[in-house]
Amino acid sequence: MQILKHFSILISSIAISAMALTSCSLHPQAWQPIKSPEFAGTTALNEKLSTSEKIAIADLYGPEDIVFDKAGNLYCGVHTKEDNFSDGRILKIDSVGKVEVYYDAKSWVAGLHFDTVGNLIALSHREGLIHISPDKKVTPLANKDENGNPFLIPNGLDIASDGKIYFSNTSEITRYDINYGKKVILEMNPIGGLYCYDPATGKVKTLIKGTYFGNGVVLSKDESYLLMVETAKYRVLKYWLKGDKIGQIETFIDNLPGFPNGISIRENGSYWLGFSTKRTEALDNIHPKPGTKKLVYALPNFIQPKQEKFGMVMNISTDGKILQSLFDTKGIIMPEAGAVKEHNGYLYLGGDTVPYIGKYKL
Repeated sequence: MQILKHFSILISSIAISAMALTSCSLHPQAWQPIKSPEFAGTTALNEKLSTSEKIAIADLYGPEDIVFDKAGNLYCGVHTKEDNFSDGRILKIDSVGKVEVYYDAKSWVAGLHFDTVGNLIALSHREGLIHISPDKKVTPLANKDENGNPFLIPNGLDIASDGKIYFSNTSEITRYDINYGKKVILEMNPIGGLYCYDPATGKVKTLIKGTYFGNGVVLSKDESYLLMVETAKYRVLKYWLKGDKIGQIETFIDNLPGFPNGISIRENGSYWLGFSTKRTEALDNIHPKPGTKKLVYALPNFIQPKQEKFGMVMNISTDGKILQSLFDTKGIIMPEAGAVKEHNGYLYLGGDTVPYIGKYKL
């Protein structure tokens, strides 16, 4: 019995030491979020997304930044295991649901967009910004900014009519996994940024240095400004590209009721904004308390709070107002809806760990 007692003490000491080391690896800042808004008016809860169909993606996960070519084929980035983002592909799915690997990226690809001549521009977590020709020849474009900071979690992108590519990078410190995503949200440190790649010069220019989980990116219809999602701060930023405010940064919409993720434009110029899940009062309450955040981060994974299954998409006007909202509040069909793209009267929905694409009829 004495041996068992000493063994128990040893195990407890090791566990406490491990938690202390984990706690010390977090360097959180205090942040006071605005009280989360109620779901009312144009954000009144409904179950519309629960009527979505499912499009199979060949036992893969995390369909991200869904795009279509001129023939109507769907493309998305995926990873190979639900909780492992280190290996991934770009999939091509035709109109009858046939799935093929368009590019074996050997990493998750979180950003996709076709240019005007049919080249697929992509953001690979392994290679950075890449160019894939229609005959599938892959050309690396940029894997670091002009100061040598690597693009380890390149995220959302859009392409202007002049060919310039705008994209975000969540972090130059570590590649993405679920634990690191939690760390970025808890720390509230400005890392990564917003960038422009000019194919005419082959150079990258930093537009915003340091963002709070920089995520989806989209150009306005007239290309006078650019929107970038800041997931950790529940908001979307506006970066002016033209006019008297060129180079200035504004808040486009703030204090959102969830963790915004992907953003895309509609034909009428308004935007679809996808969410990973809704906000939690518990997280908002500990954000002002760095010490508490360190303790929570140090807890074993099985004790830590899990992301709630809650599908949510919002249509945002050009002046930053919420026009309508679509939900699956129980996450039955869409446990998350971080990726969102409208095509031929349907919304196509994905998320970081969803094992299929949702298809919702508008």
